[in-house]
Amino acid sequence: MEDKRNIQIIEWEHLDKKKFYVFGVAMTMMIRVSVYPFTLIRTRLQVQKGKSLYHGTFDAFIKILRADGITGLYRGFLVNTFTLISGQCYVTTYELTRKFVADYSQSNTVKSLVAGGSASLVAQSITVPIDVVSQHLMMQRKGEKMGRFQVRGNPEGQGVLVFGQTKDIIRQILRADGLRGFYRGYVASLLTYIPNSAVWWPFYHFYADGLLLCHPVWSAMTRSRLTATSASQLSYLCPKECPHIVFQAVSGPLAAATASILTNPMDVIRTRVQVEGKNSIILTFRQLMAEEGPWGLMKGLSARIISATPSTIVIVVGYESLKKLSLRPELVDSRHW
Repeated sequence: MEDKRNIQIIEWEHLDKKKFYVFGVAMTMMIRVSVYPFTLIRTRLQVQKGKSLYHGTFDAFIKILRADGITGLYRGFLVNTFTLISGQCYVTTYELTRKFVADYSQSNTVKSLVAGGSASLVAQSITVPIDVVSQHLMMQRKGEKMGRFQVRGNPEGQGVLVFGQTKDIIRQILRADGLRGFYRGYVASLLTYIPNSAVWWPFYHFYADGLLLCHPVWSAMTRSRLTATSASQLSYLCPKECPHIVFQAVSGPLAAATASILTNPMDVIRTRVQVEGKNSIILTFRQLMAEEGPWGLMKGLSARIISATPSTIVIVVGYESLKKLSLRPELVDSRHW
């Protein structure tokens, strides 16, 4: 019989699915609005040759704001909101895969690794066409052209012209590459986001469990899940008295920074393949190395971490809160907070 007094991790079977999806869409939308400007900046930094336009994240932010105003930081945003669909597919796949893997392994690391990779595979199959269109819209700017395609007419992207720009980009992609153009960089995306997701979840639980080990309330619950070595690496970070949610909020950005550093080289290559219309990951890598050297693989990393830090805090706190709010009524009092 299930012990309702102590649910360590809220799993799929504990959720009210209707609440979960309604609250999930609202939370995801708020996160997208807050971090999208840095997603745009990261994309432009990764595509530019050397430092021809921008010298870094802050420089890009100021220049885009001066040239195009606040709307310039949200180019392609409306198209990008369609990734809300892939976001819900991601969390559903993640939770269902965790449930499936639990039949074969009780290791939280194994469940997180397999579920994270599987969820990313499903999500990227939906996201890549949306990303291709939104990235070309991100490249629209006054003056020098950055991407393969240039929107005809008014480049400001204001008012009713927003959807006109989207249609124009879609037509240009179709004429140049056919339907395959919408999946340009698909393999590169999988090689970026499957490892990113597969790494993020285990590191998230690693950091959270390590921090919880030295917490007076939670140590007994988590001690059996970690080795003494893992605990000693993180124990000095722990305050004596701290709510569980704070540990999760700290662990999320740590995991995101770790995953970003490990996967940023592939993210740079993915962006160039999709925006510049390249057909080979290997040739793109060789060209990048020849033009900019190893440091070229780290382009946009600071913008990626800057966007990941607040968004991950919101995602982690929001996601844990979302699952708390979505608990089945009979389990509402079972989750320690």
